[in-house]
Amino acid sequence: MNPRNTWRWILVAVALFAFILVHQKFLQEAGGGPEKVLPRLQVAAVRSVQVRPAASLELRAERTNGTWQLTAPLVYPAQGVSIEQLLMELGRLAPVAYITARELQGRPNTDEEYGFAAPQAFVVIEQPGYTYRLRVGAKTAPGDQVFLQVLGVEGIYVVDATFLKNLPRTADDWRNTALVELHGLALDWLAVTNGLKVLEMRRDTTNGVWRMTYPLQARANNAKVEEALQMIESVRVRQFISDDPKTDPETYGLQPPGLEVALGQGTHTVARLQFGKSPTNDTRLVYGRRFGLNAIVAVPKDLLAPWYASVNDFRDPFLITLTVPVAAVDVRGQEAFSLRQQTNGQWQVLPQGLPADAGLVKELLSGLGAMRIVEFTKDVVIAPDLPAYGLASPARQYFLRAAATNTPDGPANALLAELGFGTNQADKVFARRADESFVYAVKLSDFQRLPAAGWQMRERRIWSFSTNDVSGLLITQQGRTRQLVRNGPHSWSLASNSQGTINDLAVEETVSGLCQLTAAAWLARGEQDRVRFGLADKSHQITLELKNGQKALVTFGNEANANAPCAATTLDGELWIFELPAWLYAYVQRYLSVPPNP
Repeated sequence: MNPRNTWRWILVAVALFAFILVHQKFLQEAGGGPEKVLPRLQVAAVRSVQVRPAASLELRAERTNGTWQLTAPLVYPAQGVSIEQLLMELGRLAPVAYITARELQGRPNTDEEYGFAAPQAFVVIEQPGYTYRLRVGAKTAPGDQVFLQVLGVEGIYVVDATFLKNLPRTADDWRNTALVELHGLALDWLAVTNGLKVLEMRRDTTNGVWRMTYPLQARANNAKVEEALQMIESVRVRQFISDDPKTDPETYGLQPPGLEVALGQGTHTVARLQFGKSPTNDTRLVYGRRFGLNAIVAVPKDLLAPWYASVNDFRDPFLITLTVPVAAVDVRGQEAFSLRQQTNGQWQVLPQGLPADAGLVKELLSGLGAMRIVEFTKDVVIAPDLPAYGLASPARQYFLRAAATNTPDGPANALLAELGFGTNQADKVFARRADESFVYAVKLSDFQRLPAAGWQMRERRIWSFSTNDVSGLLITQQGRTRQLVRNGPHSWSLASNSQGTINDLAVEETVSGLCQLTAAAWLARGEQDRVRFGLADKSHQITLELKNGQKALVTFGNEANANAPCAATTLDGELWIFELPAWLYAYVQRYLSVPPNP
């Protein structure tokens, strides 16, 4: 390199640096320059932006109906955020210094000195009634500022160079990396082709629920469909592979595509997306394209996973979905019974006329609503097929009805769902809805939780009174007796004919539980089941003696079943056997038993 030329360029740089410092210090303080470089720029009004980077093709983006679109060097959806960020940066530009036309006189190499002979970029901004044309020159010696020329303005600006990071260098900088944008759209149909499988669904415009229309008419897994739509909307292009319309799509597995997803609204196809095979060097990606655009891209495969699922994966996994409050349940099983919600909100078991347990009714409805289908056994079932599944005469049926409404024939409860359960195989039970032709299978354990008889739904609170109403206890066990007298709160003593020790606090706590005796579950009713549950003549019994002369007797069953201890009492002249809360059973055994004879 010639040392003379090197020193010459150093002197030019020093001179430019000194010139900028002088303008920064004196020009703006004197109020001699404009406040903004582009004072009439209105970002919201801009209709098009052109950028011609150095040694690159010209980029042009146009805004129509609030959406930006690349129109050169290719047609492709644009990143509106990136474009408008550049416009906002340009709109905020204020000159650090301004070199007037007079100061430029006598400088024949102005374009070379300030970098305009080969500018970094040429920018054209069009808005109604006004067009800005900018040339971006060289950076200043420190590198944090840049020379800028606005065509039509004779001087040269020195501005902050921050906006340069928003200038696109290639079309990819402004290309929208989203495959599809669904925000604000009311999609009401979709079609999926996954290899040889074809799936079509439509969304009900009134309730927003998806329903499968092909290959069969069936309820859809609404949550899965919405999740799949959210995931495909979140897919972003990792790499733009090719824009050549002559590219052979078969090379990328796109002819035919391994997966195609079409999304629409009304008669309009919003997007048709196709996906092929993975790049050989990265199986986490998959080639794809949006039909109507020439671009072939690479996108993450994991976000497309829901769309590769089978047809049954898109079906509703629950036997029923309750969207309307249930006010009546009719059951046909071991016995026929009904549950009816009264005007006061309480439930009643009919025809027995028993008060129903609100918690058990809630468990019944939630159990049916949460009952998952473990197998889509058969999709098209006709009457001759039903006996094979025990559904010609179901072992048990449940009819769910809404609140009564007035009809010409009088009040009626509209039928919400009719479910039939047939025979079981291994750990599953066949089930069917009356409004569908399918046979499903559900877990045997889920089915076994459902009530088969009305007495199972009885109110579980057996009695309720205060410990202050208790005068004493009579305990009998294996022919022995023990009697306790309540002297007052947390104060107990043994009757004259009884022996042993008393833990006043523990006895009081146990008696409190017995005063509010509640069944964990009803197990049976009637004398015929007494022996089966270990309720013998010499079983452990406790009689609560009340101050008003009444007595409450509870008998405890087989002690061997300590994990689910049972007890019995007489209600309405009939023996009722129930599961006792485990903690209460443990307290009774420890503090209210009869000690063995010495």
